[in-house]
Amino acid sequence: MENTGLITFEYVNTVIKERPKEIHKGQCGRVLIIAGSVGMAGAAVLAARGALKSGAGLVRIAAPEELFDILQTAVPQATCMSISEVISLRSAEIYKAIAIGPGMGVDEKNYFLIKEILREYDGPVVLDADGLNSLARFDENLENIRQRKSPTILTPHPGEADRLLAALGENSVKLLGRIKSAELLAEKTGAVVLLKGAGTLVTFKGNGTYINTTGNPGMATGGSGDVLTGVIAAIAASGVEAFSAVKAGAFIHGMAGDIAEERHGQWGMTSVDIEEALPAAFKKIVGK
Repeated sequence: MENTGLITFEYVNTVIKERPKEIHKGQCGRVLIIAGSVGMAGAAVLAARGALKSGAGLVRIAAPEELFDILQTAVPQATCMSISEVISLRSAEIYKAIAIGPGMGVDEKNYFLIKEILREYDGPVVLDADGLNSLARFDENLENIRQRKSPTILTPHPGEADRLLAALGENSVKLLGRIKSAELLAEKTGAVVLLKGAGTLVTFKGNGTYINTTGNPGMATGGSGDVLTGVIAAIAASGVEAFSAVKAGAFIHGMAGDIAEERHGQWGMTSVDIEEALPAAFKKIVGK
């Protein structure tokens, strides 16, 4: 634990800054969220709302077309595109960050899409949930992450981390310990790694490991991680460097959870309560 530190309010205050008065939505970050499947539209909704309430100027959701009515009703601020349109993306000129995985399902078709984005897109990519599971299942030794030159962000919970570690021929989180597991994933993939749990860990090869200081047990609820995916993608899309974006995202997501706890208590709070508390969390950071 030699290179371990804490993610603090003071640090996040240096990362998330007041917006210039003349800024417009196109300068606030364009985020593409590839998420959702039949029966799992809520994951895409929560990720999109997380991004919008974390300052993203424009959010687009790539999902199966049969979800469009649900998505545009639940998130009218976002636009939708079909999965087939995504494959033509090449540069970060349009979207400043891409988030992949919440609720999208695990199959070879989705793996092919993820592989193409990792190979061709030159902006930051946030991989969560089924984005991670698809790579763990189909990508031998996680080569498509390891060979990527642009920033890649992995946000596994312990079960997803176990699958990624197994793909690398390593032991489980339980055997390795949380810090060693996160650091091993970061070292072997070259990605920024956020390992979820009580005291969420954020690590990047050669840059130490940081423990988040916000959050509470009420955040152990379905959809909380989907919201976090959107938060991190929005901050990365605003131009913040990936490691800093993940540390700030973890802290603010936890702070929103703490605000939700104050409002609702731990037992009954939901991921929607966390998402709805994000603006108040950002206000605490920047004062506006």
